[in-house]
Amino acid sequence: MNMGMSSEEIKSKAARVVMNTYGRYDLALAGGRGALVYDPEGREYLDFVAGLAVASLGHAHEGVAVAVARQARTLVHVSNLYFTEPMVRVAERLVDNSFADRVFFCNSGGEANEAAIKLARKYSHDRYGAGRYRILSMEHSFHGRTMATLSATAQTKIHKGFEPLVDGFGYLPWGDPEALDRAMTEDVCAVMIEPIQGEGGVNEPPAGFLERAAESCRSRDILLIFDEVQVGLGRTGELFAYENFGVEPDIMTLAKALANGLPMGACLARETVAEHFGPGTHATTFGGTPLVSAAALVVLDVMLAPGFLDQVRRVGAYFKTLLQKLAGRHDFIRQVRGRGLILALQLDFPGGGAVKALMDRGFLVNCTQDTVLRFLPPLIITEAEVDRLMPVLEEVLVAEAEALED
Repeated sequence: MNMGMSSEEIKSKAARVVMNTYGRYDLALAGGRGALVYDPEGREYLDFVAGLAVASLGHAHEGVAVAVARQARTLVHVSNLYFTEPMVRVAERLVDNSFADRVFFCNSGGEANEAAIKLARKYSHDRYGAGRYRILSMEHSFHGRTMATLSATAQTKIHKGFEPLVDGFGYLPWGDPEALDRAMTEDVCAVMIEPIQGEGGVNEPPAGFLERAAESCRSRDILLIFDEVQVGLGRTGELFAYENFGVEPDIMTLAKALANGLPMGACLARETVAEHFGPGTHATTFGGTPLVSAAALVVLDVMLAPGFLDQVRRVGAYFKTLLQKLAGRHDFIRQVRGRGLILALQLDFPGGGAVKALMDRGFLVNCTQDTVLRFLPPLIITEAEVDRLMPVLEEVLVAEAEALED
């Protein structure tokens, strides 16, 4: 039984003391288990948001809980002035299972992308001098909310009110290799791409685009950065999204799912790039603490276990097939996008009303770019749980479409 505040108490107090930086839904959550979450009154919701692709092993995962509790009784934080085993073990897992040779740990996706930006500029400055510093990113991208990462984000709505932006970023049409080639001027040091754009609407790259981008970068010694903060760590059915396309970056960023809800980010790089970060060039107080590393070890062990990613691919394909059948029955669905368990419906009307109606029916989904319903369930979601969503989703969308026609 919940002994804390009621939903109304939580929302009322938040309205008084918490900065209003989020358009929160009219819902307070107090607990969860697997793909389910509960409000303080015990009402159940099936979660197709997973904390925005964070709780990939589900809520209250027993292995994570046990590891964190054990580590909390042992050693929580000593700073990066000293070596600690959990951090080293996480780095080893990431290196052994990726293109990378070195890892820098931080606390979030924004910080991981800050590290990638700094590393790319340092690499280029060391090799070519001060005039080569610009980083190119794609329209509809999202790389973070810090001043540098929002400047790297090619969305005007993210920039509004924070001008002047940080200098040294250029924006290109998504998926246009010719535009990328034309933009490769002598002052460019890196190209920053989400292999699949998440906040931008679950946009997959056109066939061959990432390969062309990699070739264009490699021929000029321009670094290729993949932002896998949302789409990495099993979300696409591979451990890393780049594996779907057969293209390896020079730098990759991770966060969100890395510690299943504890704050952890990582910037991975090849040795020839990573060596340009020396002592004093970059740091963060809380990066890779023993506590968050203990959680990340469980996450990686589960994801790397035989059969786990196979299940993500299988359930993701099943879910996408059902969404495609739904789209085939209703012309107000323009497109089904995504792979693995990052999927989306492009609607021809705003999706906010559908999100609210689904929440009222006990299902949590997300809307991005105003008209895109995005599905980011825990990676442990089952076909049976997907089946629970689908008829309600269809009813809600039909009702929304009919209401807009009236």
